[in-house]
Amino acid sequence: MLQGRHITTYDCTLRDGEQGLGIALSLEDKLRIVERLDAFGVDVIEGGYPASNPRDIEFFKRVSSLPLQHARIAAFGSTCRKGTPASEDEGLAALLASGAPVVTLVGKCWDVQVEVALQATLDENVRMVSESVAYCVAQGREVIFDAEHFFDGYASNADYALRVVRAAAEAGASCVCLCETNGGALPAHVAQATSAVVDSLGATDVGIHCHNDSGCAVANTLMAVEAGACQVQGTVNGYGERVGNADLLCVIANLQLKMGCACVPDLAQLTDVARFVAVSCNTALPPNAPYTGAAAFAHKGGLHASALSRMEGAYEHVDPERVGNRSNVLVSELAGKASLVRKAAEMGLSLEGDEALLQNILDDVKQREAAGYSYEAADGSLYLLMLRHLGRLEPHFTLESFRVIVDDREDTGSWAKDAASEATIKIRVGDVRTVATGEGAGPVGALDNALRMAIEESFPEVSAMELVDFKVRILDENVGTDAITRVIITTSNGERSWGTVGVSENIIEASWNALVDSIEFGLHGTRS
Repeated sequence: MLQGRHITTYDCTLRDGEQGLGIALSLEDKLRIVERLDAFGVDVIEGGYPASNPRDIEFFKRVSSLPLQHARIAAFGSTCRKGTPASEDEGLAALLASGAPVVTLVGKCWDVQVEVALQATLDENVRMVSESVAYCVAQGREVIFDAEHFFDGYASNADYALRVVRAAAEAGASCVCLCETNGGALPAHVAQATSAVVDSLGATDVGIHCHNDSGCAVANTLMAVEAGACQVQGTVNGYGERVGNADLLCVIANLQLKMGCACVPDLAQLTDVARFVAVSCNTALPPNAPYTGAAAFAHKGGLHASALSRMEGAYEHVDPERVGNRSNVLVSELAGKASLVRKAAEMGLSLEGDEALLQNILDDVKQREAAGYSYEAADGSLYLLMLRHLGRLEPHFTLESFRVIVDDREDTGSWAKDAASEATIKIRVGDVRTVATGEGAGPVGALDNALRMAIEESFPEVSAMELVDFKVRILDENVGTDAITRVIITTSNGERSWGTVGVSENIIEASWNALVDSIEFGLHGTRS
């Protein structure tokens, strides 16, 4: 029986998800996604391979200082190399040096891949798996074994595929995760093979990791759970290489709402998590994304709208509020206000008790979102908007004017890298007028430097604030250079980071608006 059974959730957005076309996460992006997934209740968050690049090395240093309430961090890497003892393998040493409490080791289960791609004997591959798992367990780590190409291997040589996963389990792996790496298996095969592994491993947990090349990743994941798997791996919004991974949010919703399993404590956060990660990845959340998309509960047909007016849920498979979404016909203003009240409380503001004020803020947010604003990853701008409606926003400075010059001193064609920017701004702090000029590699950097120079004497706190990430998204690509541009800036003062947003047809103006919000929010935070 699945009713009430806890299914462990394992997110690999920061590794598999980032391998998706057009997705590139900064260090700050990765850390903020970790915090959001932890608050959502995800059990394990995979941070990537700690020795693959300087950013991921720094990630494991930084993530250990985050005050996570629930999630455990996993470092991902391969088993030891052929012919190399586990204790002497540099890759395993890097995984252990990361300090991550969970180590996920990937090893091959497909006999053909072992002999052709790995060019190792079948026995040597089993040695690599067994010895690597045992070594990491002996170093005090929880080990999850990712059985790569398991389902292809099971179809080719079931005895050998089972031999590999048994070796991992016997060496001390807490979970053996069956990877449907090529994404071509169908649900019946996944269910049958998973059941065989569950029977073979006994007390060792079995997990499932699916890719979506045949469009079956979520279905395959659910079938594996039906067959006895108790850990599900996936990425938020299904991001990943080729056509992507199983959408972990869709899996969680189906498990919890349709199959009676327990995954996360508050499923109403689902849509917010989807949008937060989409903005962090600088992508648009597909409107037809199950459960979380803007069109997931949208009703355009007259017959549907008519039925919904008489029978709530007539064309909705679940109540959208259960996943934090809403119907586009029967809009629940109460749910919108409740979300706003909750968000304000998280920021230390109280919006309860004044329905007119709440409605004004909600209307303002909706109008701004229609114009291109997005507040999922711009909590700083949302805080300032709320303060403005509360009558408590007192700007620390006002702009008189700014001018930006970009000077390309040497023409080297399309490979030119010598352009420099200079920004001059006229700012008033109270009755004091200041003119400052700053330089930077780009116009936003120059504006940032000029602004700091102009106000640092009055507000020395800005010296600790650093612009750590800058994202640009064109919202209506069909109108060329007249397109609306959304800019999201992430700023850090060394203790915390926050996002702000600006929108305009002019990318410099959008950037300036986001930059001003970033400084204002930082000053309000240190002076409130």
